[in-house]
Amino acid sequence: MKAARTKTPRKPVLKKSSNTNLKDPVGVYCRVRPLSVQDQECCIEVISETTVQIHPPDGYRIFRNGEYRETQYTFKEVFGTLVTQKALFDVVARPLVEDLIRGKNGLLFTYGVTGSGKTHTMTGSPGDGGLLPRCLDMIFNSIGPFQAKRFVFKLDDKNGVDVQCEVDALLERQKRDAMPIPKTPSGKRQIDPEFADMISVRDHCKVEEVEEDNVYSVFVSYIEIYNNYIYDLLEEVPFDPIKPKPPQSKVLREDQNHNMYVIGCTEVEVKSTEEAFEVFWRGQKKRRIANTQLNRESSRSHSVFMIKLAQAPLDADGDNVLQEREQITLSQLSLVDLAGSERTNRTKAEGNRLREAGNINQSLMTLRTCIEVLRENQMYGTNKMVPYRDSKLTHLFKNYFDGEGKVRMVVCVNPKAEDYEESLQVMRFAEMTQEVEVARPVDKPLCGLTPGRRFRNQAFKDELSRRLEIRGGPIGGETEEQSVTEILLQNFPPLPSCELLDVNDDQTLPRLIEVLEKRHRMRQMLSEEFTKNVLAFKTMLQEFDSSIVSKENYAQGKLTEKEKMIAGQKMEIERLEKKTKTLEYKIEILEKTTTIYEEDKRNLQQELESKSQKLQRQASDKRRLEARLQGMVTETTMKWEKECERRVAAKQLEMQNKLWVKDEKLKQLKAIVTEPKNEKPERPSREKDREKVFQRSVSPPPAPTAPPVRLRHRRSRSAGERWVDHKPPSNVPTETVMQPHVPHAITVAAANEKALAKCDKYMLTHQELASDGEIETKLIKGDVYRTRGGGQAVQFTDIETLKQESPTGRKRRSSTSSPTPPEDAAESEWTDVETRCSVAVEMRAGSSLGPGYQHHAQPKRKKP
Repeated sequence: MKAARTKTPRKPVLKKSSNTNLKDPVGVYCRVRPLSVQDQECCIEVISETTVQIHPPDGYRIFRNGEYRETQYTFKEVFGTLVTQKALFDVVARPLVEDLIRGKNGLLFTYGVTGSGKTHTMTGSPGDGGLLPRCLDMIFNSIGPFQAKRFVFKLDDKNGVDVQCEVDALLERQKRDAMPIPKTPSGKRQIDPEFADMISVRDHCKVEEVEEDNVYSVFVSYIEIYNNYIYDLLEEVPFDPIKPKPPQSKVLREDQNHNMYVIGCTEVEVKSTEEAFEVFWRGQKKRRIANTQLNRESSRSHSVFMIKLAQAPLDADGDNVLQEREQITLSQLSLVDLAGSERTNRTKAEGNRLREAGNINQSLMTLRTCIEVLRENQMYGTNKMVPYRDSKLTHLFKNYFDGEGKVRMVVCVNPKAEDYEESLQVMRFAEMTQEVEVARPVDKPLCGLTPGRRFRNQAFKDELSRRLEIRGGPIGGETEEQSVTEILLQNFPPLPSCELLDVNDDQTLPRLIEVLEKRHRMRQMLSEEFTKNVLAFKTMLQEFDSSIVSKENYAQGKLTEKEKMIAGQKMEIERLEKKTKTLEYKIEILEKTTTIYEEDKRNLQQELESKSQKLQRQASDKRRLEARLQGMVTETTMKWEKECERRVAAKQLEMQNKLWVKDEKLKQLKAIVTEPKNEKPERPSREKDREKVFQRSVSPPPAPTAPPVRLRHRRSRSAGERWVDHKPPSNVPTETVMQPHVPHAITVAAANEKALAKCDKYMLTHQELASDGEIETKLIKGDVYRTRGGGQAVQFTDIETLKQESPTGRKRRSSTSSPTPPEDAAESEWTDVETRCSVAVEMRAGSSLGPGYQHHAQPKRKKP
């Protein structure tokens, strides 16, 4: 009689919010590839187990404005050039395989520039398998004796899994075997020698603690992302030599658990490492690679090899799989080999290669942008949208970064000097990726059944077979029962012959009666014994029934107690759940309040920072304005001081000139008055003036000697100053007695900045033809100033005029007819007094440098 099967408790609903506070950073590891040439220049050096240093190669700073700086980057662990694939696997991939068997997801991808050893790290080489074959080997070493038969687990089209009984699985296997489709490789087949060395791993590593009451099945799929399109590398397309059909791209979808998957992707159930790697190698041959200037076999697409592990518990008998979909756990490990980032000016890519490189760089840039936004949201509390949908690569693995599994990255770098700039960008991205934290996945719940039921069922079967072997088995028992019946029948006395040959035969009947009586007695004895045995057996059955009833009553009592206890525990659980809900509600309110306070705090901090910056700007503007006003006050003060000094000097000079004119007039008047009027002087001719310049008149010697002395005294104003005497080469030399002369002057033919920088005064000698046909010489004077731009400027102050006139043809005229003596002298009649005055002094009021010069003030400032 088979015991009634107990109902398996339902799987409790998991709340993702219960584990959101537990986060792990993305694990980033660095692997340095050995140099292909031993004497090649190297730009990357391993400093310690966690630090690597990168420095610019020789001659690099010549082309980069002299910048030369060594930079160090820190990772979770750094693997040098001598590291083995086994050591790398134990640190990086082994924890992911352990999580896979425990029902958790994982993502492992290799990142780096082209030719840095990413594919070698993931796949490996003959005799030294990479991360992928070692992961497969560890999985099958761990679940080997607990694998389910084929088609017990069946994947659906919505990223889910169903379980079916042994009969349905057998029918499915027979149906698949009858179909003319390529079958999955069997584990007993001979391994392809092309990849046999890659999977001949002798380490035999496995997970120590495996759930022994579960059954497992492994499904693998292989896709590539080429030019931002997804292609199935395991899809079997019928070959058409006339019109070959191109592969169709696949579409991403989101399942009911918000996980991304590729719809219509081929997923193969495998039962051994060899079988799984043969499926991988079949897809690897279809992957797109090309020859570039930097890599002979450069990957032109991102490849994703996905390993799905379906597991479900056994029933209470430990014999068959539990037929409940809620108890199935589906975990996934994605192994990604990213295509290398490259610069087209180095790879010399053209046409399709150029387009492929552009799409590769664009997808990697999108990955970098997503990592940066995630980092910014976590560090600064922002809520920016992560652009997962900008690339198929980031969209496919969105759920991993949202907390559906552990993420690890292996950064592969080539230390040669030519890859310095690309390696620098890779290092910066990898170090930034470590700052991103991913929510830790929750543990799967227990199924509620008694542990160890598989081995108890197996032990029961072994013991039953052992006892049957001891007893001879079921067939031997039936033979024994038949032989006992035959022996019992043989013990009956044999019947004598019943044939009567004679009427008078009186022996045959008595013998027959005797034998029948004996048989009757034996039958009665057997019947009595049988009745006794029946009674004994009935007694035993009654005793057994009574014992069973008592045991049932006892079990019923215990069951009632247990039910009461369970009811109490349920009530306690309900109370605790209500309390938990209340606490969760309070926690949620507190979290919202905390979020509001943090938001207010951030706003106040931002407002405080903006106010502080505004105050700093205002203080800076105030200081700058004060400095500017101080400069303007100083400049204005200096300007007005110079202007006052100039005006005072001009006024003093004007008063001195007036006093000098008066003194000269008085002296001339005195000379005229004291001189006897006997002789009338004759006006010299122009020819004599030219022959003898000093014989201008017959007046006494004191008159002509005074002006030159006064002229020298008048120019003593410039004794301590340097002059620039600008005399153009077109000037005509005059033969006048009074010549313009400035001591210590720099004479130039054309004004230049060098001469102006050395002097304080400037004088320009200008000649022009007067209205009477005589040459008129003008001396244009000015002050030299320095400008703010570092140049020189001239401000003209006055003009002196030197003019030579002929005294012949003049008429005598009274000197009192005009207030200006020089004009009266030119227009009046010739007299002795006027002749002497015109010969001695020819000037106007306000003259600055003595006789023969005219003065006109020029207030305007002009540049030379």
